[in-house]
Amino acid sequence: MATATAKQRNARSISEAMQLCLEHARTKRNLSVERVADRVGLANHWVLYKWMESGRLPAVLIRSFEFACGADYISRFLAHSAGSLFVRIPTGKQTDAKELAALQRLLNTVMSRLLEYRDGEATAEAALAELLKGMEALAYQHGQIEKARVPELDLDGGAS
Repeated sequence: MATATAKQRNARSISEAMQLCLEHARTKRNLSVERVADRVGLANHWVLYKWMESGRLPAVLIRSFEFACGADYISRFLAHSAGSLFVRIPTGKQTDAKELAALQRLLNTVMSRLLEYRDGEATAEAALAELLKGMEALAYQHGQIEKARVPELDLDGGAS
């Protein structure tokens, strides 16, 4: 489980997902909206603002937009809005102690949020968001163990 996966925020709309992607591009990759638009292949960066306002990003540009930003908030939103989990493809490599500790912290947070919801101290939305993160992290670990049982060729030279 990558630590970035555990810290993902969940968007409530395509517009918010686009904003989160652009925020990630700005803070983590030092990319302006103009540079993201250029990397997506758009002649005018104002088109991105129009799509963000209307929430009508063309489906053929979702992956290139996310790749340019370095974040997958739109794909996550689409999966979650369809009632599905968003789980990265496991590599089958052995999980280290640091990743397992991060998973344990995440699961403790999930349980805390569920108890807070039961006691009326947290909203249902907050409890569901944390529960979703925990389920996705556990599903990823499940996939890691399944893939470790049947190893694949190391075609990327151990890069991932």
